[in-house]
Amino acid sequence: MIKVVPGPASRRLGASLAEELKTSVLEVESKVFPDGESYVRLKGEVAGEEVVVVQSCYPPQDKHLIELLLLVKTIKELGARKVITAVPYLAYSRQDKRFLEGEAVSGRVVLELIGLAGADALLTVDVHSEALLEKLSFKAVNVSAMPLIARYLSQLRLLNPFILSPDKKRAREAGLVASLLNTDHGYLEKVRDLSTGEVKTMVKGLPVEGRDVVIVDDIISTGGTIANAASIVKSQGARRVLAACTHPILAKGAEERMRKAGIEEIIGTDAVESHVSRVSVAPALAEALRKL
Repeated sequence: MIKVVPGPASRRLGASLAEELKTSVLEVESKVFPDGESYVRLKGEVAGEEVVVVQSCYPPQDKHLIELLLLVKTIKELGARKVITAVPYLAYSRQDKRFLEGEAVSGRVVLELIGLAGADALLTVDVHSEALLEKLSFKAVNVSAMPLIARYLSQLRLLNPFILSPDKKRAREAGLVASLLNTDHGYLEKVRDLSTGEVKTMVKGLPVEGRDVVIVDDIISTGGTIANAASIVKSQGARRVLAACTHPILAKGAEERMRKAGIEEIIGTDAVESHVSRVSVAPALAEALRKL
């Protein structure tokens, strides 16, 4: 039977996953030395076992990534038969190619490090770029949290909901949520300045008057994209506006920015454990693990 090792960044999710799988949890002792270096110690036996390490790599990304690598390497050295890494938020996945000459393709580097540490397989959730998961030395599976988000939304008694993607690239996710709620959806288009990072959202007419709008995205970081979308649908007569995402990074000022734009509620998952994590991705990870 598989054993679950919750990393320091995903203790709650790790416990939920173990409960879904009806298996045991191996605890991890962790601390930070005065010089800033990370320390981890596995408290349990793994020799001959199949082990899943649950460690999301949200901010501080570098710290959480190092903890993940230390755990995977240690578990492999201690004789685990198979090590599966469940990394719901895959750090650096936005950088899947060179947008500007000379840039590091950091997403690829992170995956190579996970493989070198000894991972036999990787599970991630709503990765920003699925192209990153191609041509790896180990099996990688991208799991969708959208059905779980849709299930949560179905309990909110939304008035004639309209599901909106703030970016054409995420229209598929909005479409999936809409289909599960038996409603319609749409998307906006945005343009990002690669040098400054500034995002502009193009305005277009949407059938939102008098309706509750849910803006669905994979990541909410600064909240700028969501705020832009909220302002547009509010100006077109939306009754209420909510935001739902898999990864609620919520950088400083993000929540205030979205609230000012008219967002009434922010819904995230425990792929990034935060105060807005209303939905657990444990059932989706458990299903993927059973298939593996």
